Amino acid sequence: MTSDTRNIKKFFSEIQMTKRVKHEGVRLAGVEFPDSIADHSCVAAQIAFVLAELEGCDPFKAAAMNLFHDNHECRIGDHHKISSRYIDSHAAEEKAENEHFSNLSDGLAKKTTSLLNEKRQRNSKEGVIAQDADWLEMAFQAKIYAERGYAGSMDWFKNVEEAVETPSAKKILKLVKEDDDFTNCWWRGLKKQTHKKLESS
Repeated sequence: MTSDTRNIKKFFSEIQMTKRVKHEGVRLAGVEFPDSIADHSCVAAQIAFVLAELEGCDPFKAAAMNLFHDNHECRIGDHHKISSRYIDSHAAEEKAENEHFSNLSDGLAKKTTSLLNEKRQRNSKEGVIAQDADWLEMAFQAKIYAERGYAGSMDWFKNVEEAVETPSAKKILKLVKEDDDFTNCWWRGLKKQTHKKLESS
């Protein structure tokens, strides 16, 4: 095994942490069992793919940005906005991110960090879309938590309403907000009737 593949092995080991690190912010709203970073990143990547198609740009690039965007939390955990009042979370994220991706080859590390910087700076259409998708996923999850009785989670939804930039994101967010049962809307009309009426004699 070469030193490169040994480091890639470490990288693959580390990204397993995304399944164990939980979103901390929603605990402020009383959520006891929050979603994981892996949950969020996977869904945000799919949202980015679809959103990029709707907005007419590269869906693969936008999705890739969101696949990797929270990997730094393997090392520093998730920090909500209250904790960010007291620590320089941006500096910690950047340091953790650089060290994390250093386990990849120079070329691959450069590709991933370049994608993340593009998302962070929103200096391309894909970067804007990836960030919108990141926020949308958090808003969707907040709506689901609110429908479960965690009313405080709608604070995240409101913040996202003010932040998203693309027309598609704004339109979808409005539809989600207006749906009283967003959690279950996907299966409405899909249930097959299994019983038959008795024929009258």
